[in-house]
Amino acid sequence: MYKYDYNNYPPRVVRQRLTTEQAKEIALAQVPGQVVHVDMELERGVLVYEFFILTADNRLFEVEVLAKSGKIVKVEEEDED
Repeated sequence: MYKYDYNNYPPRVVRQRLTTEQAKEIALAQVPGQVVHVDMELERGVLVYEFFILTADNRLFEVEVLAKSGKIVKVEEEDED
């Protein structure tokens, strides 16, 4: 019979995520401009950075970047309201 030694169980893997600065660089590569606001939210169980970027022509965009992978999941121009 096999016996498992629980004391030698490997430590839990900590999930890595991008820093805010890394995610910001990704967002600005997609929509150049000035970041005016940043949020981090849990959407459907996934951490997402939300960047609000004001472009040179005064248009406001929301860019969402997955915190774990850096994948852009949303680019949307905000309404003027």
